[in-house]
Amino acid sequence: MTTAPSAARAPRTWFITGAGRGLGRAFTEAALAAGDRVAAASRDITGLEELAAHHEGRLLPLRLDVTDRAAVLATVAAAADHFDGLDIVVNNAGVLATGMVEEFTEAEARAHLDVNFFAALWVTQAVIPVLRARGRGHLVQMSSIGGVTSMATTGLYSAGKFALEGMSEALAGEVAGFGVKVTIVEPGGYWTDLYANATATTPDPAYAGLRAELERLWAEGSVDSEPRLAAEALLTLVDSDDPPLRLILGGTVYDAALAAYRRRMETWAAWEPVTRAAEHAAPAPSGQG
Repeated sequence: MTTAPSAARAPRTWFITGAGRGLGRAFTEAALAAGDRVAAASRDITGLEELAAHHEGRLLPLRLDVTDRAAVLATVAAAADHFDGLDIVVNNAGVLATGMVEEFTEAEARAHLDVNFFAALWVTQAVIPVLRARGRGHLVQMSSIGGVTSMATTGLYSAGKFALEGMSEALAGEVAGFGVKVTIVEPGGYWTDLYANATATTPDPAYAGLRAELERLWAEGSVDSEPRLAAEALLTLVDSDDPPLRLILGGTVYDAALAAYRRRMETWAAWEPVTRAAEHAAPAPSGQG
């Protein structure tokens, strides 16, 4: 990574949520190293304030609770005003909650979706008018392999990511005509504090056997990478003139995503006769035309 912007382009302005730690911190540091400016939003900005002291006004730390819609709208407006616009937005803030679907209380489920879906929606609604007014920009929605396929104990996490992906795919079609690009990034495992800060449901004894089976599978190990690799991929993404709607990060999850879609296609093909038999053009019933 270079420490100054390329001669071919002017410095860009980023707005990154969850910037105080993990992937968000890595994205912030990578953008700064590329010579860009960053409005870095986080609940705790202590470390960001220290980082800002070394970057001559190019880093603006912003304390933000992304679940507070009014605060999101005000903070995005303040960032856009401070830097005279935004170019790249990374909707990165998120949490992990694990447990069997039956085990989640209403409060736990709502709190989880408040961060992993609704907060991303509030940020999206706040930044799109800014990007639209400039006639350009790139919104990066940080999803997960959990937004492609799910498994036992990740039901609520995947629910939030599936919702984010569905919303973002529609959004991409809505804003393309304004020159705004949208990419859904689906990363695998990285060495962040996501797992350390995860919450879990109160276990129901009925699932003890399944939990033991899952623990045996997980004991075989997982593939986790350094956050800087995700940051390098993100820079490549936002430098592209034709970014994809979706980008998977990590070979292990790439293979998992392909396997998941192969299984779906096989199932769809096996049930094709039933599928096609369920459709037959007919005139509208009286009064419904």
